Amino acid sequence: MKRIALALAVVCAAACSKPPKYDVVIRHGTVYDGTGAPAQAVDVAILDDRIAAIGDLAAERGRDEVDATGLAVAPGFINMLSHSETSLIEDGRSQGALRQGVTLEVFGESSMGPLTDAMKKDQMERQGDIKFNIVWNTLGGYLDHLVARGISTNVASFVSAATVRANEIGLDNRAPTTAELERMRADVRVAMDEGAMGLTTALIYIPGVFAKTDELVELAKVASASGGMYISHTRSEGNRLLEAIDETLTIAREAKIRAEIYHLKESGESNWSKLDAVIAKVEAARNAGLDITADMYTYTAGSTGLDAAMPPWVQEGGYKAWAKRLQDPAIRERVRREMTTPSDAWENLMAAAGGAGTLLVGFKNEALRIYAGKTLAEVAQRRGTSVQDTAMDLVVEDGSRVQVVYFLMSEDNVKRQIALPWVSFGADASSMAPEDPFIRTSTHPRAYGNFARLLGKYVRDEHVIPMAEAIRKLTSLPAATLRIKERGRLAQGYFADVVVFDPKTIADTSTYEKPHQYAVGVRQVWVNGGQVLKDGEHTGQKPGRVVRGPGWKARRKT
Repeated sequence: MKRIALALAVVCAAACSKPPKYDVVIRHGTVYDGTGAPAQAVDVAILDDRIAAIGDLAAERGRDEVDATGLAVAPGFINMLSHSETSLIEDGRSQGALRQGVTLEVFGESSMGPLTDAMKKDQMERQGDIKFNIVWNTLGGYLDHLVARGISTNVASFVSAATVRANEIGLDNRAPTTAELERMRADVRVAMDEGAMGLTTALIYIPGVFAKTDELVELAKVASASGGMYISHTRSEGNRLLEAIDETLTIAREAKIRAEIYHLKESGESNWSKLDAVIAKVEAARNAGLDITADMYTYTAGSTGLDAAMPPWVQEGGYKAWAKRLQDPAIRERVRREMTTPSDAWENLMAAAGGAGTLLVGFKNEALRIYAGKTLAEVAQRRGTSVQDTAMDLVVEDGSRVQVVYFLMSEDNVKRQIALPWVSFGADASSMAPEDPFIRTSTHPRAYGNFARLLGKYVRDEHVIPMAEAIRKLTSLPAATLRIKERGRLAQGYFADVVVFDPKTIADTSTYEKPHQYAVGVRQVWVNGGQVLKDGEHTGQKPGRVVRGPGWKARRKT
């Protein structure tokens, strides 16, 4: 024993006498490399913005030595669906996401470009608690603007077919002309050149709901030519779920493009039994050679607006036209009737959740914020109006679509989906902080807890999947899906996006009643080698960058 102690002392003395070779050495942790392989007890070194070494580094020093005894060390997590486009303008620290280990936020469903002057004016008029000037026109301009302001996480974005459609033909329910479609294709091409990950759609909302399959195929072909992918909130997640997946597969097949299903779910109890058929469709397509994946969040409730409770025709033309129509008694009668009549013609989430399963969370009008945290049924009873009339009145009074939470899914299905090897994870929410202006309204707990909930509840507590597999699905799987190079793994030469967390304590604390609460258990986070979280607290650093898609063409100065 004396000889061993003496030998260790000699090694230590030799190492301690050397100048630091690395910026950071993380020692004594349980290291998951992101591939799904078993964890190893090795050290991880960071130099500049890269992983410099992994292994036994006892003979080397770092300027910063981090003891990760009893902790897990993993690649930074990738959020496949973030809605932090505006929250990061307000607060670039991205604390709600970072405190869960997220180092890359991927924007989708909608996009912040291309924008016409009219679109910019409309967006600024509809801003809520977060106010900002829109000084960009293209998606690339937005991403550059965001990084110039300073952000703590990396960001990436898809280009939205709906944004492109609105940019060229507005919010009308019609097919594009040949010339308009060619301009839309050109808009997608520009976004791909600027680094978009591919084409995104949200097909239950206007104007996306007005796009036919052939239109989407043509736009997806452009994304495919640049190496991008197609990712979609499908046309239905409920009564026509299987048909909607068929449409996604058709687009993938005809455009020769990789495709992903956003926030996979089976909405409404009558649709819970469809999961077997969903899995069979996706896996048959994968076996036939299509590159099809999906992502999900770890909750049984979704969140969107009251627009998902009303037929698309009443919303044509945008919010102002929608609100004006809802004040016409004859139109209200028709809307009321369609809201209560079972139909597969459009996605009626309130019909699936019911008034008691529709939780009001986000209001623009401060006078209505007394209703936040109450169900639509409770507010309807208080007001003495029907659930349908209350929904219509709130949309008019609030000046917005009103953000709500719909309780729609089965816990058993959530667990089954988590175990699917081709499913990754997306919060489908903004990264916020429990401070002003975010706390002025409520939100869905997934904003603060989606990734911590996976590792705490479903991995540690319920053993749905092993830790190594969960980390693979948070890191290398989405990186491979997006074709991102040198991220998503702990490997020498890869970018130093690293998270250190306590597997014994990591957990979500956010609830539907009190959503503005940070997750716990994440100790340290580095983004591009810069430490943004230290001992669980934000350092103030903002080393985040734009992660560009495979079609990116560097813009040269002339």
